[in-house]
Amino acid sequence: MTPTSVLAVVAGGDPGSGGLNQRLFLDMNDFARRTPWLHTPVYLYATYGVLLFGALLVTGWEQARSDGDPAKMAAALWAPTGTLLALALTQAATRFVAQPHPYTTLPHILVLGDRDSAPSFLSDHAIMAGAVAGALFLVNRKLGLIAAAAAAAMAVSAVYNGAHYPNDVAAGLILGAVVAMVGYALLEDLLTHLVRRLATTRLRPLLTIAPVTPPPTAAHDRPAVPRPRRARTQAGKDQPGDGGTGTP
Repeated sequence: MTPTSVLAVVAGGDPGSGGLNQRLFLDMNDFARRTPWLHTPVYLYATYGVLLFGALLVTGWEQARSDGDPAKMAAALWAPTGTLLALALTQAATRFVAQPHPYTTLPHILVLGDRDSAPSFLSDHAIMAGAVAGALFLVNRKLGLIAAAAAAAMAVSAVYNGAHYPNDVAAGLILGAVVAMVGYALLEDLLTHLVRRLATTRLRPLLTIAPVTPPPTAAHDRPAVPRPRRARTQAGKDQPGDGGTGTP
């Protein structure tokens, strides 16, 4: 089996073959027809939801900065880089599966978003959302779960709008999360070391709110030595003219 055929299976096969991928899409499209009150909010989220993920990335950075953990800060800084890397890998994957968008082969469906001539597999928005969720899970589990819920909503909105098949967004979410988490696992030591080094420069306020611990001084390193007590000689007390009480 060639790489092209493998990706074709993942993508759901021929969109016009009436397979499970198409049936799930048509069920969602029927649901969209029955819920016109959802059209505007879903369209707005699918179009501008990327701003929410940007805010989540900033929140993850601030959380890592407050924790003062170099490993978490490394994950927070890796998140946008891992997202861009996942999107770059997407461009290579789409060359193997030139799957058209649903509205190209299914003329009577409801389409809420703008039409695009690019391949439908994989979904860029789903990859971005999956990568952000995966990376933020490494920073803070609660924040990662919030991002995962937002990513799932982003994937569903793409199908609801008639822009993508279910497998387009499912594969995008998985690929984005895998690239973000595996990439960090491979580079964790290097990235954490880099954060520690940068924390000693003027960039420290961007990496942690912990105050700088001053290095121990030489005075602190030496044990305390008791000061010698002054000797008081009896002879000094008995010298004539000194007010001594010596016996003549």
